[in-house]
Amino acid sequence: MSENPVVVIGAGHAAGLFAEALRKEGYGGEVLLIGAEAHLPYQRPPLSKDFLAGKMTAERLLLRNAAFYEKKDIKTQLNSRVEAINPAEKTVTVNGSEVAYEKLVLATGTRARPLPVTGVEADGVYYIRTIGDVEALKIRFETAENIAIIGAGFIGLEVAAVAATAGKAVTVIEAQDRAMPRVVAPIVSSFYENYHASEGVVLEMEAAVTAIESDAGGVTGVRLADDRVIAADIVVVGIGVIPNMELGREAGLACSNGIEVDEHARTSDPDIYAVGEVALHENRLYGTLRLESVQNAQDQAKVAAANIAGREIAYDVVPWFWSNQYDLKLQMTGISTGYDDILIRGEMVEHKFSIIYMKDGKMIAVDSVNAAADHMASRKLLEAGITPSRDDMLDATLKLKEHLPN
Repeated sequence: MSENPVVVIGAGHAAGLFAEALRKEGYGGEVLLIGAEAHLPYQRPPLSKDFLAGKMTAERLLLRNAAFYEKKDIKTQLNSRVEAINPAEKTVTVNGSEVAYEKLVLATGTRARPLPVTGVEADGVYYIRTIGDVEALKIRFETAENIAIIGAGFIGLEVAAVAATAGKAVTVIEAQDRAMPRVVAPIVSSFYENYHASEGVVLEMEAAVTAIESDAGGVTGVRLADDRVIAADIVVVGIGVIPNMELGREAGLACSNGIEVDEHARTSDPDIYAVGEVALHENRLYGTLRLESVQNAQDQAKVAAANIAGREIAYDVVPWFWSNQYDLKLQMTGISTGYDDILIRGEMVEHKFSIIYMKDGKMIAVDSVNAAADHMASRKLLEAGITPSRDDMLDATLKLKEHLPN
């Protein structure tokens, strides 16, 4: 075994799960995680939900505590940035020093897409990607009365739910004509828009932001293209993310909308792997994907770990996602892009239903709201390529899992 370590660039969800999986695979060599933040690997989904709401501490966000990494002999180098990768020499430059690697894993994740308008640097404008982001937001959140949220995706609506529950006046501003437009059907968008409105949230759709207004005390409002100003003590921006693939590109790795990997999570350099949100891979059901989900971070990390440890396996899973807003748990299976029909299973008025996306007579994705059994069954059905009859899918009294092979 080489004296050089397996080096992981990034210390987020995918990085932490990779290191743990590598030890479970029996890998006995040195493992080094290099992270830009001061924190050990932690969960990011709760940042916009329970952590912001004060229901979860920073310590509880950690995937594992420091004692775990010490016990598993996983070294961590935090508050450190990798400046360059030299594939020919198999080294990375960290804080001006060279570190040699046997295998390299890029788990660099994504960063928040910046809002390209004037005034965005004003005090009181926040993005949600790190513990530090939310800790800073929470300081002002306590006393803020008016909160403007730019973007009606998962992050924006989750923050809106927390803020509305806390009694704040909340306005969500979305450039497109409906909520969560990239990931759900219009019928699901309408359901969530109506629910947020019932909680007092004001939704401004097809609204372009032209500037952030502020004074000496910080943010005062958000100016729209129609020249209206939405009053705001805090502005939260959630308009998507950008993959952190610059290191890979500069090292000569194949990159497009992410760092390209094969089914084993290998990049175009056989000694370099990429996992998590930065990795662009082929899915047998849905084509080329770069997934921003815990499922992808977890499963792809395990595949990379197994292959580095010498057990060759392929990444072949059905993607799934979730979003918690108020008492609504949205669980999504598959990718609905390209659907030509939808089926409504259950009663939307009862807030317990599933939307089944069809294409050419086959089920390709399912969105379940407070219907966990449908979600779990749909994951297995899609993986097996099984589409129940239309009548059975529409009948919510029949369990989808009954269609799974014994």
